[in-house]
Amino acid sequence: MMSSNMSRSSAAKVARWLVGKERRDEAVALLCSWAANGPNDKDGQELLAEAFRLDPGSQLAQLAFERMEGISAKDHGPLDEAIARWTAEEISKLEKQIARPNFMRAQVGFNNNVKFNGLVFHIQTEDSGLDRPHIITHLFADGGRIIKSHKRIYANEVKRDDIAQYVRALMKGQHMEMAIMLREGRFDEVIAGRAMGGMELFEEPPRLEVQKLATKKEERVEAAAPVRSMTPPSVPAVPAVAAPPPPVVAESPSISKLVGKPVPRSSQKARFRLNVVRSLTGGPAYYEPLGDAAIIGRDGAISLENERFCHPREAQIRWQKGRMWLVDLEAGNGVFLRIRQPVELEIGDEFMVGDQVLLIERNPEPNDGPGPGPTYFYSSPKWPSSFRVVQLFEGGAKGACVVARGTTMQIGSAIGDFVFTADPLVEDQHCLVEEQAGSIVLSDLGSRTGVFVRIKGEQELLAGDEIIVGRTRMALEALAV
Repeated sequence: MMSSNMSRSSAAKVARWLVGKERRDEAVALLCSWAANGPNDKDGQELLAEAFRLDPGSQLAQLAFERMEGISAKDHGPLDEAIARWTAEEISKLEKQIARPNFMRAQVGFNNNVKFNGLVFHIQTEDSGLDRPHIITHLFADGGRIIKSHKRIYANEVKRDDIAQYVRALMKGQHMEMAIMLREGRFDEVIAGRAMGGMELFEEPPRLEVQKLATKKEERVEAAAPVRSMTPPSVPAVPAVAAPPPPVVAESPSISKLVGKPVPRSSQKARFRLNVVRSLTGGPAYYEPLGDAAIIGRDGAISLENERFCHPREAQIRWQKGRMWLVDLEAGNGVFLRIRQPVELEIGDEFMVGDQVLLIERNPEPNDGPGPGPTYFYSSPKWPSSFRVVQLFEGGAKGACVVARGTTMQIGSAIGDFVFTADPLVEDQHCLVEEQAGSIVLSDLGSRTGVFVRIKGEQELLAGDEIIVGRTRMALEALAV
């Protein structure tokens, strides 16, 4: 029997820590050991239930169940080996490691499984600590074979006041860089065994084709360059909302005011044109409002009068010093912008695939478990999942919900985890949503109709950008001024 002064709560705490370190097999063995080698009470049953949650097919969990029930079995050797390993002394040692202040390490690591060409790869990024200041990312295949390693040294930065933030940004960029290079086929020859992988030392910051859009209120985001540098911040983080929005410009159908003096409408110029790509309600082929700003909605120059999902004041397009800005007015169903490259999103962001409006949500904490003893807990298998995607219906009601398989979800009309067979605008394999280094990345898989993200702040537009309001789709054309 294990030491009486070592509680099962300590075992549960250490098991959660092991899961966070991507050591799930060890966590299952620990839980089974402490469930089986002790009284068959509610605490023991909860440990066993957690083991089954982590691995529904665990042989050790089955053996622990048999021992707790007094069922005879020919071979309990694996369970006895686990009990011999996970002693009270071992648990105590790991508890001290959890509680130990982490003075010499700037940040903990990232771990992700990534699917590519039908295979599962694992990416692991670790900070080696301020006494050995470098970041290492490993790409694993075949259950443990290292395909490629990337390393960056930050010795010149260790005295920064914002060192933790700096290192986390560096780790995140390097981790996502490895995932993108894998998907681009950079390591195909190494995976096939026709080339050597090895360690590669980088001196420049990670550079990624990942875009950030204005998906939060009061956020102002400039149009991203084709490649975004993941350079860690040189000063403490400044929120994207720091830049104040430009002054509101009067609506174009009425009289605009420049330098305090009214300007006749006849002298105003059209700064842009919105060409209608798709409309289910008819209307003009394009909108070319006069002036420097135009409201999208029945109260504005871009009226979309028969679009049932368009609010009277849905959004505004604003011209300022040669640049175009899309501004959400927070009153309607939202305006969605077509992504040009992979986009970094967060929990709570919305996007459109075909005519489907989808919401990214965090998975709720499990609230099931064994009742008052002596009872046992049974449920369907619960696989690890980073997030879930929920369908939104007219009126805001929630429809179908699909949880990610691990860190990845594919959406399409024929192939994927979330399938929309009745939507003709959804491709067979339309887009991919995946968690990488703590961020949600949305990627278009080359679809004809695109993927659109809801803008909730102020987003700079480029010529050729497409937006959706309701079910009306329009493309921006800049006009010579």
